[in-house]
Amino acid sequence: EVQLQASGGGLVQAGGSLRLSCAVSGLTFGNSAIAWFRQAPGKEREGIACIVSDNDDTVYSDSVKGRFTIASDNAKNTVYLQMNSLKPEDTAVYYCAADRNEAFLLTVVGSHLGPYGIDYWGKGTQVTVSS
Repeated sequence: EVQLQASGGGLVQAGGSLRLSCAVSGLTFGNSAIAWFRQAPGKEREGIACIVSDNDDTVYSDSVKGRFTIASDNAKNTVYLQMNSLKPEDTAVYYCAADRNEAFLLTVVGSHLGPYGIDYWGKGTQVTVSS
């Protein structure tokens, strides 16, 4: 059974930083891509970062590029999202997701496609950025 467990959310002031973790079990890291999505109240879930763990290919949405960094620790089967220079508009529930079709998940995030047809999802973690 594939499980994704996101953690690390919390309350932070604007300009601050947080690091989210996504612990993955039941999935071979080398044959999958992992992505972070977020969903703010009243908005659609959007892909913000994706990594292919066997070659470190990454893609980011324009809204987080230059501020957020996705990284993979294959030994720990964990993907991280380092979030710096946080803004109130970053407030959302953050989810990690995985797909065995690496190119598909990279395209979903890189081309701002809807979060449909993705193999696996974890439960979200709340990030709140105060002004």
